[in-house]
Amino acid sequence: DLIEMKCNTIRDFLIAKNEQYGDSVFTPIRIFSSADEAEQLRVRIDDKLNRLLQGNDSLETDYDVIKDLIGYLVLYLIHLES
Repeated sequence: DLIEMKCNTIRDFLIAKNEQYGDSVFTPIRIFSSADEAEQLRVRIDDKLNRLLQGNDSLETDYDVIKDLIGYLVLYLIHLES
C-alpha cells in the first residue's frame, strides 16, 4: 500500500510539473541548447544528483530534489522505451 501511494504521489507530481512547464522535456524550445532529449535528461539528472551530494538545501530540500530526480528518471525511462 505504501509503495502504491508513493508511486501515485510521484505520478501526480510529475504530471503537474509537466503541465506547469509545458512538456519542456520532450518538446523543448531550444533557445541555446541543441542537445537531444536523452542528453538533456541526463544533464538534469546530473544536476539533481549534484545537489544531493552538495547537501545545500538553501534552494530546495533534499526531499524536493529526490522527487525531481525520480521524475526525471521516469521520463528518461519513457524516452528509452519510445
